Amino acid sequence: MNATALIAEDEPLLAQALQAELARTWPELTVVKVVGDGEAAVAQALALRPDVLLLDIRMPGQSGLEAAAELAEEWPDDQPFPALVFVTAYDAYAVQAFEAQAVDYLLKPVQPERLRLTVQRVQALLAQRRPATGPLDATLEQLRCLMSQTSSPAARLQVIPASVGNSIRMVQLSEVVAFEAADKYVRVLLAQGEVLIRTPLKELMPQLDPAVFWQVHRGTVVRAEAIESVTRNEAGRMSLRLRARPESFAVSRLYADRFRAM
Repeated sequence: MNATALIAEDEPLLAQALQAELARTWPELTVVKVVGDGEAAVAQALALRPDVLLLDIRMPGQSGLEAAAELAEEWPDDQPFPALVFVTAYDAYAVQAFEAQAVDYLLKPVQPERLRLTVQRVQALLAQRRPATGPLDATLEQLRCLMSQTSSPAARLQVIPASVGNSIRMVQLSEVVAFEAADKYVRVLLAQGEVLIRTPLKELMPQLDPAVFWQVHRGTVVRAEAIESVTRNEAGRMSLRLRARPESFAVSRLYADRFRAM
């Protein structure tokens, strides 16, 4: 079966070894690009539209899971979503999470026998795929589960220290209605006003109660009880508004299931 693939792996020797083993196992597969980080994986995948993505879980900056989630948000509705294969160093907890989903994975160093099994699974998936659609709904569900299962637990956040001029303001978490990533900062939105912090959103997330704060976009987390309304536009994309805040917030496809029953 002819197909194209993109490899995202930050260790060049491992990337070369994987590409060489793929050439032996699946000669008809064309590797269109090899990149070393998640941001490049997203950009090149959107540009080249490969049939298969092989993503290292841990890369500088954006992880393989985060790259896959961003691609799921940005992927064109009329294009089949790539088959996903995650590459990971041995981690029993992560492997258990992958095995619970219909997403394939490879352990480092990649073994020829395991790669052959992965290739068979990917080929079967691609053979079932209709020309104009892909298994995006299933992929979104798998990514949601994987991202929740593989995140490390952390102590719950109660107070957020934020710089305000030359002083530090201690913001009570109960005051916060949303967090929004903005360049190198995270906007901490309050019912009245906002403060900026430098802690990345992905580091804040494990410290928040997921029953209280809902992630609705890769760059946005909102307090569930502060949601006033959710609307859907003609293209099917959702947005929400919060009580006491003037702006609206996009809801990505990855998290839209929270609101479909509404």
